[in-house]
Amino acid sequence: MTKKVYEGFCPVRDILDRFGDKWSMLILTTIHAHGIIRFGELYRAIPDISQKMLTATLRTLETDGYITRHVYAEVPPRVEYGMTDLGRTLIPHIDSLVEWALAHRVDVEAARTNRPQR
Repeated sequence: MTKKVYEGFCPVRDILDRFGDKWSMLILTTIHAHGIIRFGELYRAIPDISQKMLTATLRTLETDGYITRHVYAEVPPRVEYGMTDLGRTLIPHIDSLVEWALAHRVDVEAARTNRPQR
């Protein structure tokens, strides 16, 4: 009989699921690279993302404590995003994963190409 480590809720999976999406790591690294960035600048820096998806992902990252959102009482309103201390602790791990992906991209592509047909 196999022992199940987690039945139901898994705290590690819950956190890692946030980064398994298409945009979270890219948004975090972009904000980190700029220090403080306005919504429009962030939107232009990530050309494939829709405004709706950018807004939703930013809200999730803010809720989880990785980024800050500062709204200025101006007309038109100005919104800026920056990294929190918690978010900054994640950047070296994202950088390591990116380095690994770049170093092994060819190997992964070759494995995909040589995969036996089902």
